Amino acid sequence: MTKFGPSDDLKGAEFFDANLRGARFVESDLSGVVMRGVDIQGGDIDAPWLGTADASLKVNGVDVVPYIDAELNRQFPGREHRRAEDPDGLRAAWAEAEQAWATARERAEAMPAGTVDIAVDGEWSFAQTERHLVHATDTWFGRSILELDDPYHPLGLRYAATDGAATPPPYADVLEARADRVAMVRDFIAATTPTDLDAPRKNPHSPEHPETVRRCLHVILEEEWEHLRFATRDLNALNPG
Repeated sequence: MTKFGPSDDLKGAEFFDANLRGARFVESDLSGVVMRGVDIQGGDIDAPWLGTADASLKVNGVDVVPYIDAELNRQFPGREHRRAEDPDGLRAAWAEAEQAWATARERAEAMPAGTVDIAVDGEWSFAQTERHLVHATDTWFGRSILELDDPYHPLGLRYAATDGAATPPPYADVLEARADRVAMVRDFIAATTPTDLDAPRKNPHSPEHPETVRRCLHVILEEEWEHLRFATRDLNALNPG
């Protein structure tokens, strides 16, 4: 199979009468791609950024993003509140995200021993997903909202490829780190005010771009729901019943 990587510049490339059957695109920028007269039956697209306000994806001239968003809200009750604007709404939204994750965690732990460390189709395992959410919280809450110089927990995971551990850390340790970060956000939201939410902060990835505390909390909630979707998808693959 031919492989293309970061060193291959395919921007603006044209594929005419090309056979891409079974091709796989991972962590790739396909924004603005135009497809005409293509056969995409059986295709499987996962694009988390379709949830942003200005996102669009047209299939046969129809913008399908609103339909996708509505269906995901149906599948994951509470997701629709992830962009709550006021303190009460954010408190309710965080509680819903916590409960949804607790339900998924109970399901994973009821499956055969070691299930939480099984990666499906090269994706993060359930435990790695929880570790990534520790990292995401440390980035957008610890670094941005609290403005800490070094907020990162040693079990936090940015990329699965950087895990490097021959043996995964004990899941109990992962749960402890995760619970600690979840509680930090919960306690912050419990005491926040509308004025607090409007306070300026820096984007942790692009400090030159201003954010607000509210926007940082929205990103954290988005991370929670998107990665719950990934985790649920993979649990379904491991146990279709």
